[in-house]
Parts: sequence; C-alpha cells; structure tokens
Amino acid sequence: MEHFINFKNTDAAALKKIIDLALEIKKNPAEYSSALKDKKLYMLFQKTSTRTALSFAFAMTGLGGEYFMQNWQDSNFGVGEMQDEIRYVSHNVDVIMARMKDIKDIYQMAKYSTVPVIDGCSNMYHPCQSMADLLTVKEKLGSFKVKFMYIGVRNNVLNSLMDSLPKLGGLLYAVTPIVNEPSKDEELYSAAVKTGNFIDVGKGNPGVTEMKKLVKEMDVIYTDTWVDMEFINDKKFEALKNERIAKMLPFQINNELLKGSKAIVMHDMPIHAGYEISREAVEGHMPTILQQAENRKWAQMAVLITLLSKNSISKSQK
Repeated sequence: MEHFINFKNTDAAALKKIIDLALEIKKNPAEYSSALKDKKLYMLFQKTSTRTALSFAFAMTGLGGEYFMQNWQDSNFGVGEMQDEIRYVSHNVDVIMARMKDIKDIYQMAKYSTVPVIDGCSNMYHPCQSMADLLTVKEKLGSFKVKFMYIGVRNNVLNSLMDSLPKLGGLLYAVTPIVNEPSKDEELYSAAVKTGNFIDVGKGNPGVTEMKKLVKEMDVIYTDTWVDMEFINDKKFEALKNERIAKMLPFQINNELLKGSKAIVMHDMPIHAGYEISREAVEGHMPTILQQAENRKWAQMAVLITLLSKNSISKSQK
C-alpha cells in the first residue's frame, strides 16, 4: 500500500492487519514509542479539522516522530502548481497527510510525491475515519461480522465504509435519502453490492417505516452530518442546507427510533444535535462516540507504521 487514499486495492487480510496493529499499539503504547523515530509527517489542511489534526499530531509524536502542520491559506499551494509544491514538500518529509476539498488534488499529490500520501478526508473518501470505526466495532462487539446501519447522506464517509466493512464480512445497510453528487463513486458502489454484504435500503429512496423495522435488528447505528462542514455556516448554501434538513429530519437518530434497539450508536463528529441526531441520543451514547473519536489516533498510528514500513527506501535511493 504505497498511498492511503481508498481501499479498492486492499483486501480483508490487509485491513485486519492494520486493525490488529492498532489494537496492539493501544494496549502497549510504550513498546511503539520509538517506532517512527526521526520520521517526519507533513499535514496540510484545506478543510478544517479538530480530530484529524489532533489524532495525527499525537499519533506521530507518540511513535517518536515529528510533524509540521500547515493550513492551506498559509501555504503556496494556492498560488503555485501542485506538482511543484508537493515534490518540494515530499523532499523534506517521510509521509504526507492532506485534508482536501477535492479528491483530484489528493490524486495529483500521490502522482508527484516521492513519499506516501494519506487522504485525511476529501469529498470522495474518508479512509482514516473508517479505520477508527472498524477498530471501535472490533473493540465493542468483538467481530466485524455485524449488522451495521448507516443513516444519512450518501457521502465520503459511507464510501469508505462501503469499501471496507463488507470485505470483512459485515452487513452494511445504507439508508440514504440524499446522494451527495461530488461523492458518487459508482465503481466502488458496484463492488460493494457484489460482495453481497451491502444493502442499499430502498435503493436511494428508503421509507421511514422500512428503516424503523430494520433498526431493531442492527448491532450498530451510525450517522454523519447532513451538510459538509465547510458549507454548514456558509450563507450561499443556506437553501441547500434547509432542503436537506427538511428531507432528512424524519430519518433523525433519536430515542424514539432507538426504542427496543440494543445497537451501539456511532457518530464521526462534529455533531449537529437536533439534526442528524438528537441531543438525548448523543448524551446516551457519548462514551461510544468518544471511544470512536479517540480511536482515530490508534488507527492512524497503525496506518503510519504500515505505510512507512512498506516505503522504507531512503530518499537517496528513489
């Protein structure tokens, strides 16, 4: 795995290996405190972040490495050409994590970088989040062979779940009344369907009654924001936000929906209480949500070690 962008070329064994490593690091962090000694991570944020920034910073330092964090507006990526800027950056570091608005920029970085590139979140994928989600499922339920329902917009988060959980034997149910067009990946969708472990409830037109019946069978209920974070407070997208809220509100995760369910509830944060999930449901399941968020660090430690052990050729040899 030269880069970490999606899981299309990653099989179940490779996914399990990363999760098992994350579990081992979490149990014995001191044993890995020098695993990436003298290694350097560059982080670039075009999209804002709380969890990605903290988890990667603490992951790298927790493994004995160093990091440099840069916001897009403080860099010259916006005024220079990507291929030149990324080649310069990769000349100075061992791994790059970029949180970008458009997956095309991630692909271009991967094309010209001489070190591994990690998609820290883009409009198409969120592989780092999925690794934390899988780690949480394994810890909480002891297996990946679970019934897992995602309720929300078909987006980057669902894409990475589609690209991973079905391969591991989990049944992934998607309740997605709205499709975020920039996130569509039909190749990935088709591959998930072919596994037999992905069920598109209502095939993009799910009913509330159908969802409520299925909820009681689930081991995991998962939701995400209905509006991308960079648009949530942007007045230009006010109409889109209101349209989505009106259509999605009947699919909110709340105590009424969860009545009689034994499922754990997951949310990748940031949370917009009163929209995709009620405040009561948030508070009732906050320990799991915080465990899921904390697991970003442990999962990212495993990803960093995996990438750098497979890309250990020194720059002078490239």
